[in-house]
Amino acid sequence: MDPNYHRRSQNEDEFIFLIHPTLAEGTSSQSSEKKAIHTSIRNGATFIHETLTGHEALCRRRFHMEREIFQALVQRLRENNLLVDSRYVSVEEQLGIFLYAISKNAANRTLQDIFQHSGETISRHFTSVLNALTSLTCNYIRLPSLHPHRILRQPKFAPYFQNCIGAIDGTHIPITIPLEQQEPYRNRKQGISQNMMVACDFDLKFVHVHAGWEGSTSDARVLQDALNHGFSVPPGKFYLVDAGYANTPEFLAPYRGTRYHLQEQGRAGQKPQNHKELFNLRHAELRNHIERIIGILKMRYPILKAASLYDFDTQVDISVACYVTHNFIRLYNGDMSLAHGANEDINQSNMQDVPEGDDEYSNDVPAFNNLR
Repeated sequence: MDPNYHRRSQNEDEFIFLIHPTLAEGTSSQSSEKKAIHTSIRNGATFIHETLTGHEALCRRRFHMEREIFQALVQRLRENNLLVDSRYVSVEEQLGIFLYAISKNAANRTLQDIFQHSGETISRHFTSVLNALTSLTCNYIRLPSLHPHRILRQPKFAPYFQNCIGAIDGTHIPITIPLEQQEPYRNRKQGISQNMMVACDFDLKFVHVHAGWEGSTSDARVLQDALNHGFSVPPGKFYLVDAGYANTPEFLAPYRGTRYHLQEQGRAGQKPQNHKELFNLRHAELRNHIERIIGILKMRYPILKAASLYDFDTQVDISVACYVTHNFIRLYNGDMSLAHGANEDINQSNMQDVPEGDDEYSNDVPAFNNLR
């Protein structure tokens, strides 16, 4: 406290109000009644009504989801009693609060202004929707079909990739965490993030998500932990992985020391010169599905590109809920090109640059090989 500060006496206060009577009037009115802040006639119910009955582009712009898919998700949540209408907030508005938050990386105060509810109400319904969506994880994030995908029947892939069921990669999600806990989460770009192992099929659906690992952890170690906690590869099948993983019967990596990425092949300006370059080209063409699906997800839900202020467990749950919602959109054949314009209204200064996955073998890979 400032040592020169001293509290005015009651007489001093009265003297000031005698000279400036308007000050006394203002003080009296402020103390006797509070003025409501959420008084707009364009409240959350109106916002949702406009979104669902207005131009079809409104739902895509506001929630990054087609209107019919939004309504299908509402129906699914209602039918399973995961969400119910409250006295003042419908299930549609509850879902709208959550989707607007993750689609625009919107803060609680922004959501208050749009939906005209208190911060506590916004937070409560956000959490309810988050819990509802994460409870659907096993329903919508499931192992892929074991039948060869139609893309694998193309001559350039058959028969060498006919037993491939998808691709795997690690992806970093920025997080906020107390200073004393940050060091293990510091990634190689010196940002704070969680490292997630994700697997997808060739229909651009996620088939497994393993979240919450420290940003300093290698992709190979996260995969090993996933295998120790329920993730498995059916006998005779395999996933495609990059050079950050071990090459095993279940996880097929590219040849090392050979041109791999599609960009590298393109810059070379020539056809593959040997069987290794040809294999790496086909491998990259198929594994591009995992890079594409992660890119679509992060463009659709920019909250995954900027650390939020929720507690750690909630931040992990938000990322999982985004994967669930993506798969629901894919189930209803949602437009995957929708995400390309999704970041236009997002403050890019909030976005954080994170690693795109390991691009070389780490010390964890030999240990991984010994365990397989």
